[in-house]
Amino acid sequence: QLQLVESGGGLVQPGGSLRLSCVASGFTLDYYVIGWFRQAPGKEREGVSCISRSGSSTDYTNSVKGRFTISRDNAKNAVYLQMNSLKPEDTAVYYCAALALGVQHMCVMTSGFYDDWGQGTQVTVSS
Repeated sequence: QLQLVESGGGLVQPGGSLRLSCVASGFTLDYYVIGWFRQAPGKEREGVSCISRSGSSTDYTNSVKGRFTISRDNAKNAVYLQMNSLKPEDTAVYYCAALALGVQHMCVMTSGFYDDWGQGTQVTVSS
């Protein structure tokens, strides 16, 4: 059974860093685009970043550009989100999701396209 498990969330002060991990089991990550999404209390879920199957294409929402970096290690069946210079407005539950896509060099940040989701990991940025 296809499963995604996020980890790495926690409480961090503004300006700090966290590295989120998304590890897949039950399937080979090579065939999937991976997206990171987040949902803050009272807000809609938003796309944060995505990475293509090959890792050659990435995308970020404007509010995290220059601060977050997505990467993948297909040999470890894992995708990572390095988050630097964190701000209180980054506080949310972060989810990774997988999309089976035939194209190797593109990704999308539209949540409706994604079929499989992890359980989420809480990120809280506060002093």
